[in-house]
Amino acid sequence: MIRIENLSKSFTLHNQGGAVIPVMTGVALTVSAGECVGLTGQSGAGKSTLMRMVYGNYLTAGGRLVVGDTDVASAEPRQIIALRRHTLGYVSQFLRVVPRVPTLDVVAEPLLALGTPATEARGRAASLLKRLNIPDRLWALSPTTFSGGEQQRVNIARGFAHAYPALLLDEPTASLDAANREVVLTLIEEAKARGAAILGIFHDEGARARVCDRLVDVTGFTPKAAA
Repeated sequence: MIRIENLSKSFTLHNQGGAVIPVMTGVALTVSAGECVGLTGQSGAGKSTLMRMVYGNYLTAGGRLVVGDTDVASAEPRQIIALRRHTLGYVSQFLRVVPRVPTLDVVAEPLLALGTPATEARGRAASLLKRLNIPDRLWALSPTTFSGGEQQRVNIARGFAHAYPALLLDEPTASLDAANREVVLTLIEEAKARGAAILGIFHDEGARARVCDRLVDVTGFTPKAAA
């Protein structure tokens, strides 16, 4: 479902005389349907950079990066938008939403964008918010007013609202207590059971051991010049 071949990435520092910093080179990995692959490596090795390339937030310097039938490395913006709408979900550590939009609609939005009837979309959103222990008295409020842990759970609910064939998870259990951590790990296991291909970063060793089928150390893709 996710196929990466000879991928490379560099950053150009335009305010530093155009200095080019090589970040990753020769990245190669695959993630099959129903599999969770965890990215490991020391801080700064490129785990989040690789995830952002897969999602299309960062341009690549070379190689192929295919999600489903779309080569993200060469895709046009409209193709990236379609990929994110139908195929590729992303749960980051940070919730970024339009203020004043109710929490229920924030979670339902991915389904509404696909044309799901509003009642059905909000029903799915309500079910996830209940599982993630967000009190219903908060659903009509913007999640921008919530605590960090509550925002994280809203972000997770939004990411799991649509049954994406592929998922990117960046520290999905960060800031969560034991009960909510268990809910999130169960959601990941359910996604794997339905055939989702998952690429994730898990600093929680227990979570990593439970849901990851394989680990890939991105340090092996770090150019010596950038070490």
